[in-house]
Amino acid sequence: MHLISIISPIYNESQFIDKFLDSILAQDYPKEYTEVLLIDGMSTDGTRDKIRLYQKKYPFFRLLDNPHQTVPYALNIGIRQAKGDVIIRLDAHCEYPQNYFSRLVEELYNLHADNVGGVWKTLPAKDTAICEAIAIGSSHPFGVGGSAHKIGVKEIKQVDTVPFGCYQRDVFDKIGLFDEELTRNQDDEFNARLIEHGGKIYILPDLVIEYHARDSFSKMRRMYYQYGLFKPLVNKKLRKPASTRQFFPALFVIGIVAGGILSMVSSIIAGMYIAVLLIYLLLGLSIGIRSARKFKRWSLIVLMPYTFLNIHLSYGWGYIKGIWKVCRNQKPCVAVNR
Repeated sequence: MHLISIISPIYNESQFIDKFLDSILAQDYPKEYTEVLLIDGMSTDGTRDKIRLYQKKYPFFRLLDNPHQTVPYALNIGIRQAKGDVIIRLDAHCEYPQNYFSRLVEELYNLHADNVGGVWKTLPAKDTAICEAIAIGSSHPFGVGGSAHKIGVKEIKQVDTVPFGCYQRDVFDKIGLFDEELTRNQDDEFNARLIEHGGKIYILPDLVIEYHARDSFSKMRRMYYQYGLFKPLVNKKLRKPASTRQFFPALFVIGIVAGGILSMVSSIIAGMYIAVLLIYLLLGLSIGIRSARKFKRWSLIVLMPYTFLNIHLSYGWGYIKGIWKVCRNQKPCVAVNR
């Protein structure tokens, strides 16, 4: 039986923290072999008070301060404080199946892996049509590409990244900690670095994480903008792009702007431009119609094209701005934790 250290960056998670901590308590992994490190970015919404109530009953919960207020700092604080020979990262926006810890640890050693993880089941944050649209868009191939953990897989397979991750402790001794410059995408960079050093990452399709998506378009836009903003810096650090699909949203944004300008000087270009936009709209409407039938929310017909447009424009604009900053040797910066 391995001692496991659970590390979780948190910040203003009052809405989710009770369900999150309860899902940890429901785990079938022995509590005497578990420690839970909650690294808080100085929450102001009552999150810390709720955690302290749990601490009184369950001493294996520990609350640590993260004055830097960003995720990579929180992760590194947790890793340095962790006592376990297995380190599992969790996100407070999620709920986990009862066998989550035991399955991760089992397959980590069965597969001789350096990192293993499950798949996401993306859920709406609230029971509204907007939240439903955000959840669908954040897990649909048209919205997020072919990420295995977002769209699902049928069998255990080797991948380039997994959500959150379960690592053998000596991985961090071999290749270092998370890059603290990367407020976003720090796990992508770390996992790419792990693979460069000969590490293996596996995804487990039977291990389903219930992930709660953002609850407003403004929060969703901010998140995807930040993903795009930090991706060029990740590429620079790795000296190569992680995938070709990351370029598509930026090309989409460039195409919209350049196509609109060139359409004013050429009727042929104008026709092509309108045709591409119509195809994009029809794809969004088609997904919206299927989603509306499935969830009995007819407003999804309109909301889905709008959701995809927000995802692609936000990520694409962030990516373009990230390239600009990298070329000027400037570091991207964003607000705290989430």
